[in-house]
Parts: sequence; C-alpha cells; structure tokens
Amino acid sequence: MKLFKYLVLTLGATLFALNTLAAPMEIHGVKLADPVDMNGTQLQLNGAGTRYKAIFKVYVAGLYLAKKATTADEVVNQSGPKRLSVTMLRKINSGELGKLLTRGVEDNMGKAAMSKLIPGLIRMGEIFAAQKDLTPGDQFMIEWVPGSGTLITVKGVVQGEPFKEPEFFKALMMIWLGPVPADEKLKEALLGDK
Repeated sequence: MKLFKYLVLTLGATLFALNTLAAPMEIHGVKLADPVDMNGTQLQLNGAGTRYKAIFKVYVAGLYLAKKATTADEVVNQSGPKRLSVTMLRKINSGELGKLLTRGVEDNMGKAAMSKLIPGLIRMGEIFAAQKDLTPGDQFMIEWVPGSGTLITVKGVVQGEPFKEPEFFKALMMIWLGPVPADEKLKEALLGDK
C-alpha cells in the first residue's frame, strides 16, 4: 500500500511539474510560450524580461534557444536556430526604433567592426521605417535560421530575404546581451537570471 501511495504521489508531482513547465510565462500581460517550434526545432525560453526607459515599460523580450545559455558568447556561438521576440508595451515610432537598434550595435561593436555590417543595418533601418509605428501588442522577432541567415519578422510578416552574414545576427544580439546592453536588467533576465 505504501508503494502504491508513493507511486501515485510521484506521478502526481511529475504531472504537476510537466504542466507547470508547459504553462506560458506572462510578463505585463504578454504571454511567452515555452517551448516554441521553429522550423521543426523545439526552442526553450532561455529568459525573458522588460525593457524600461526611465520609469516607462517599453517592451517585453524573450530569448529562445535549443539549449540554455547564461552568457552572450554561449548564445551567439550556440549552433542551431535562435529567436528573440519583442512585444511592445507602448507606442514607438518604428523609424526611431531602427535608429536605436543601429546605435545599440555601434555601442557594442565599435565603428570599425560595424563598417562591414552597414548595408544590413541600412536595410534593417528601412524595414522598421516602413512600419511607421509599433503599438502595444505589436511584435517583432529576430531569428537565426541555420543555412539561411537572420530573419526579421514584424507584426507576423517576414521582412524580405534573410541577412546572410552570421556576424549580423551576432551584432543584433549584442544590442541586448553585449557589454553596453539596451537595459542591464533585461540582459540578466534574457540570460536566465531572475
């Protein structure tokens, strides 16, 4: 009888744990699924958090990887697909967002290393400028697809051809994970430090 109770309790605890793991995380009303499917590969939520500008909540970001990573180097050097999803919490001019992303790359790479990425950064700026505004609930994603390159998806629509250079994806990740991140607390959250 004790063995039966033990097995029932163990099964119950396991089912509870599995149910808890499958439950989406929610931050400021934004649900972040875990795991997500990306082209047939299951990616797990590495970490998620909020980007603040002064006291204002700007967006919620979630980083998805095939296996957990705790440093920027582990993220960018990990093989396989990767995704950073960003869901807006307030209205922002998309052209201005494109400029801020470019400045984030420059802050973390320096102008010399960035010079190779100028055509891609110009194209990325044009992608965001064409959107006019992003409003609360709008989402954009930056994905690394092995064999294809970096895809930028805005409001559920893939924006043109992939950016082929692996350095481009790495540069974009440094906006959030580099030595001069957009938001230090968000960097810690994306790398799994709650």
